Amino acid sequence: MSIMVPFANGFEEIEAVTIVDVLRRAEINVITVSLEKKMVKGAHNIEFVTECNINDIDINELDGIILPGGMPGASNLRDNKKIINIVKELNENNKLIAAICAAPIVLEEAGIIKNRKITSYPGFESQLKSCKYNTERVVVEDNIITGRGPGTALEFALSILRYLKSYNFAEKIRKNMIASF
Repeated sequence: MSIMVPFANGFEEIEAVTIVDVLRRAEINVITVSLEKKMVKGAHNIEFVTECNINDIDINELDGIILPGGMPGASNLRDNKKIINIVKELNENNKLIAAICAAPIVLEEAGIIKNRKITSYPGFESQLKSCKYNTERVVVEDNIITGRGPGTALEFALSILRYLKSYNFAEKIRKNMIASF
């Protein structure tokens, strides 16, 4: 199983790192991807080195994509045609599409959330006109998982793990991390 996590300049660090960390604890192959240079700077000026560039990705080898939020990171993802095409194709094949914080704007741009229940960081509702907007911390509908923001990053990542593996498996990881929700 291979999951792509794209890092765009201005991404929310806690969201991206939490996603990668939790999935790797579960021994899921997580591929960190840049849109340009392998060195990517987050919203809080923390720099990360990704494993590869988006041009190196074979979409046929992916089982899903998880989009961290943050600004302008989410806008940079939304404005990248390759990201939009990957999201569309993975959705057409009913593979995992997950987005947290501001990143659901990418799903709107890709046209995959019409009449679907999603959530996002407060204030982005106006950019998510086609969905059934919800204010729950994490929303799972079919192959799409969305989260509210940085404070929900661990809950969001564990929800993805439940989707990919099982509830019991995710509970074991949660308990080992001493997460109390």
